[in-house]
Amino acid sequence: MKKLIFGTLVLAFVIVCPVPMLARAEVDVNIGIGLPLPIVFAAPPMLVVVPGTYVYAVPDIAVDLFFYDGWWWRPWQGRWYRSRHYNSGWVYYQRIPSFYAQIHPGWRESYRKHRWEGHRWNYKGISQQHVEQNWKGWKKNKHWEKKSWNVEGFRKGPRSR
Repeated sequence: MKKLIFGTLVLAFVIVCPVPMLARAEVDVNIGIGLPLPIVFAAPPMLVVVPGTYVYAVPDIAVDLFFYDGWWWRPWQGRWYRSRHYNSGWVYYQRIPSFYAQIHPGWRESYRKHRWEGHRWNYKGISQQHVEQNWKGWKKNKHWEKKSWNVEGFRKGPRSR
């Protein structure tokens, strides 16, 4: 009788306060790729077209920020990120973007000196909005080639990094 009462009490206790019969093992693996720190702009950025390309660069900031084929691009901590917006929405991109092979490593110095490959570079800043609205038409109609990329005497040739 004592066994029956004891068994009933244990059963009632288990029903009210269930105890897991088997220990649960949990594994939590997180591989985090941090997103780039935001670049804060007082106003939307001005860009220049990099001669010989249809890549647009923001020259007056300390980090590389490019616009190409409808995407904003930026390297950060050895990785590339892209977004549809210059100031938010960055997503990790698993490769080096194809356009980057066209970018001369000294483009920023050339910008400061107003010279491209020994020629006068008469660039004009282009608003972010103007670039985003017109890049596709400019590329299709070879807009910058007709203007020699605003570089006096410039002829587009192959470029390698």
